[in-house]
Amino acid sequence: MASDLLDVLNPQQREAVAAVEGPVLVLAGPGSGKTRVLTHRIAYLIREGGVYPNHIVSVTFTNKAAAEMRARVETLLGGRLDGLQIGTFHSICARLLRIEAGAGTLPYGSDYAIYDTDDQLSVMKSVLADLNIDSKKFNPGRVLGAVSAAKNELIQPHEYQSVDYFGEIVRRAYPLYQRKLENNNAMDFDDLLVQTVYLLRDNEAVRQKYQMRYEYILVDEFQDTNQAQYELVQILGKPQDNVFVVGDEDQGIYAFRGADYRNVMQFRRDYPTARVILLEQNYRSTQVVLDAARAIIDKNSHRTPKALFTDREGGPLITIHEAYSEMDEGEFIVKRIQQYHKLRRYHYGDFAIMYRTNAQSRALEDTCVAAGIPYKLVGGVGFYKRREIRDLLAYLRVISFPNDEVSLLRVINTPGRGIGQKSVESFVGWAAQRGLNYAQALDAVAAGEAVPVTGRAAKSLVEFARMIGDLRELASGGDLVVVFDEIVARTAYMLYLNEISDTPEQMTDRMDNIKELRGLIESKKDLSLQDFLADVSLASDIDTVDMEADAVTLLTLHAAKGLEYPVVFITGLEDGLLPHSRSLTEPDAMAEERRLLYVGLTRAKDELYLTYTFRRTLYGTSVPGIPSRFLTDIPSELTEGISTQMKGLRDRAGYQKATTWEYTPSYDRAPRAENPFAQRGGRSGGEFRSKIIPFNSLPTLKYKPGMRVHHSKFGDGTVKDSRQVGDDEEVSVEFDTTGRKLLAASFANLVILKE
Repeated sequence: MASDLLDVLNPQQREAVAAVEGPVLVLAGPGSGKTRVLTHRIAYLIREGGVYPNHIVSVTFTNKAAAEMRARVETLLGGRLDGLQIGTFHSICARLLRIEAGAGTLPYGSDYAIYDTDDQLSVMKSVLADLNIDSKKFNPGRVLGAVSAAKNELIQPHEYQSVDYFGEIVRRAYPLYQRKLENNNAMDFDDLLVQTVYLLRDNEAVRQKYQMRYEYILVDEFQDTNQAQYELVQILGKPQDNVFVVGDEDQGIYAFRGADYRNVMQFRRDYPTARVILLEQNYRSTQVVLDAARAIIDKNSHRTPKALFTDREGGPLITIHEAYSEMDEGEFIVKRIQQYHKLRRYHYGDFAIMYRTNAQSRALEDTCVAAGIPYKLVGGVGFYKRREIRDLLAYLRVISFPNDEVSLLRVINTPGRGIGQKSVESFVGWAAQRGLNYAQALDAVAAGEAVPVTGRAAKSLVEFARMIGDLRELASGGDLVVVFDEIVARTAYMLYLNEISDTPEQMTDRMDNIKELRGLIESKKDLSLQDFLADVSLASDIDTVDMEADAVTLLTLHAAKGLEYPVVFITGLEDGLLPHSRSLTEPDAMAEERRLLYVGLTRAKDELYLTYTFRRTLYGTSVPGIPSRFLTDIPSELTEGISTQMKGLRDRAGYQKATTWEYTPSYDRAPRAENPFAQRGGRSGGEFRSKIIPFNSLPTLKYKPGMRVHHSKFGDGTVKDSRQVGDDEEVSVEFDTTGRKLLAASFANLVILKE
């Protein structure tokens, strides 16, 4: 009976799984078995509750997580579950929109294309050009980000309000951008969500159809939802309100994508009868790691405290290591990995190196290459962003989507066939004048209709049109592999690779990528061409990385969510990197930086290393490194390394966190080029040493708690706290009208007000 499903769960997990009716909020700490809860709940609903699989929809955030969840449920129930919907918000919405395209309220047909970020950027560049806006002054990516943020908040083009000059640019660009998408019968990622919300809002028949179908709704990573996703869950959950959401405010790290961790708190307000269940038992990390993580996150407000605990008491202390430069930081990590690997304590795949920004990966990659350590990079140039992959997928999209201008413009002269820019513009203008979509226009050209294109370009355009027509007819047969092979053959694409590759190695890599794409198509040949292209468009970076490969993983902290490794190195723990410089004056942003580090710490199963540098070169500039303020939040009894000694001295009365560096040269031979930090004992090239500055020799703090101050932008406020950071003073001020801000005194120019 139900006992075999529930017996393997702890009491809190059992309560969550068996809470069948009504709204449920599960606050799940990291490593607390939330996927187990979700999968067991689905199995419990079907087997014990008698719920039909097609009345359940379970939503998560990556295709990989969705596939893992489905596999687990099928294992629990001993067979495939046709009708059970487990997928990402975007994939579920994409499917619904294709089915309901004829409902009459959508500005799209069922054969719409899904534009990825590069496609969206191409459209926005053309929008700014049409508006005569200089894209050097107004970055198209930034404008696109503002449009995306508006869509996430369900703000339509005609509703957008500008508050400054940049906002005015967005206000003008947004409607034209959306019009171009609709003319191309294309949606961006945000449209998949918002168009679904608008459809369900405006069409009662469609709304009731899906409300009756989705009797039970389960949502994973609820803290990562945006306003559109939140409203989508609300609409679909009516009238039963059997909405089961799993989240953790402490792991909300995607505000830059529009996610709002406060949706967890909003859920409690909107569903006051919801059962709230805390999952606090961790099955991943040691207690040392958990205690360090709690010390970081407990400084945040607006959260539900969680007393994380584990049966894995104790554990190795956390190593805090300071290096001279980013190269020395990489060398320290590589040497430690080599030591572990040599002792056969871990495989290469057991290690992860994490960082705040993608720019930090270069030095780490260089040191891995120099040491001969295999690695995989998450979030680099993704598979689907590589030139050859984008080219061949664009051909498939031209075949499938007759209005896709972006893909057509990519392939019409790739490989080169003598159709220049002016000829392309003439063809596009001719098609628009005649009211033809691109498929119809190409058919007309293939049939011999005259186009205002002359010379070699005219002949090439006819050949191209006939080739696309042949490929479209071939695609109607349904064999995607045959279509792909024909594209490669008819375009002589392999010869083209030889022309564009700078080295034989690059040529080989590109050929391997094409083989990989063919293998992917073969594995999904049961899908229609449109469904295959939708899957590809919605794939995330993490979906395309071979996580089973025995190689060290390099990834940003944002990409680390949902992953775990026996040994984790978190690098660049310096003020300005982590926390990032953009967060230093904004309390909400600073709180998210804490959550980001918290997520990184809790990826570690066994051992954890935190590193920072004395100097770091980023974007071509060498800057001094100030150890992250977050390091001082970790109790010294949980750590080891030189920084522990520094903290111990500081914490014993009379010292404040402030460090200078001195170099003691040795003249028995020429100074060595490499950093003496990497090996401390007996190196004749000299040695860097840290030295603690007594508190009474530090500059006196200018701003005191309770002091009233004025800022030219934020107005009057009250100082809440102040502390020394390097050579500057950091001041926390609660402003009367704009809330709390964290300011650098040297830039803020605060005026002290006399009471």
